Amino acid sequence: MAKSISDYKAVLSDLKDGVVAPVYFLMGEESFFMDIISDYIEKSLLGEAEQTFDQEVFYGLDATPSGIAASAMSFPMNSERRVVMVKEAQMLKGLEKLEKYMDNPQLTTVLAIVYHGKPDMRKAKRILEKVEKCGGVVFESKRLYDNQLPTFIGNIFKQLRIEIEPNAVQMMADNIGNDLHKINNEIKKLQISLPKDTTKVTAEMVKKYVGNSRQYTPFELKDALLRKDALLVNKIVCFFEENPEKNPIQPVLALLFNTFANLMQYFYIPDKSSGNVASKLGINPYAVRDYETAAKFYNGWQTMRAIAEIRKADAASKGVNNVSTAPGQILKELVFHLLHDKK
Repeated sequence: MAKSISDYKAVLSDLKDGVVAPVYFLMGEESFFMDIISDYIEKSLLGEAEQTFDQEVFYGLDATPSGIAASAMSFPMNSERRVVMVKEAQMLKGLEKLEKYMDNPQLTTVLAIVYHGKPDMRKAKRILEKVEKCGGVVFESKRLYDNQLPTFIGNIFKQLRIEIEPNAVQMMADNIGNDLHKINNEIKKLQISLPKDTTKVTAEMVKKYVGNSRQYTPFELKDALLRKDALLVNKIVCFFEENPEKNPIQPVLALLFNTFANLMQYFYIPDKSSGNVASKLGINPYAVRDYETAAKFYNGWQTMRAIAEIRKADAASKGVNNVSTAPGQILKELVFHLLHDKK
């Protein structure tokens, strides 16, 4: 049966129960969950000896759709099924050419396509529909919001049967950020470092063994601004000010300008269905929800003034009517205007 789901546990549970689909299309901005599924497909569906003859791994940059399809159409030699992995599929040229294979997939093959990021739906829509139609699984791996991190961290400790104080969980979330691979690795390091008879992880232990490795991106700033999360916005801006070489102001302002320009267009689109908005704005349908959220916090006038403030900040960052204001201060003044414009 065709499935389009976002719970990696459901996909993994089916695989472990022997419910294996002919095609898996794993995509999204969070690689952690995709890696768990793809690792299981690659390492557990076939035994080591069977993998030698009946498993082939392609990398998008070096592969071709015809080569992948030919491998997937081959019959297994030494087992009941064949496994074909396509890693870094976002680098594959002509991904949509695999549509033809989806029309009649080889039922003794498991084709797993791992696409990091969100595909251009103008090109990928048909192939995703065909994956579902042929009984495959489309899995979207979504990046977790900051308020979801404590639950994620707590669940890992539960699996390890280690108790952890709530404030220690929050400290880990604040100090590491939403890099789930890094969180998982830090928890493993913490587990190894804990004294022998430890029964509970405390905030002091987290402070001692984990430290602070949180790094923010311009996309996190954009998301926080769109939902007017003032606390997070100010944390990110302070991080940018302290690390100007990692996040120079011009690319940040360009991202914000494009975002608010799209938001302004969003207000004037009569049909606000996801597909129509994506088409009008030239964005991925999955990104439409960002503008749906933003429209709850900004009206048309606020958005117009936000665009004006971003342009003013951009000019100041390039020295126009500005002699001494540093980039970090320019960004602070900008986000203050965006967060506190009430009319």
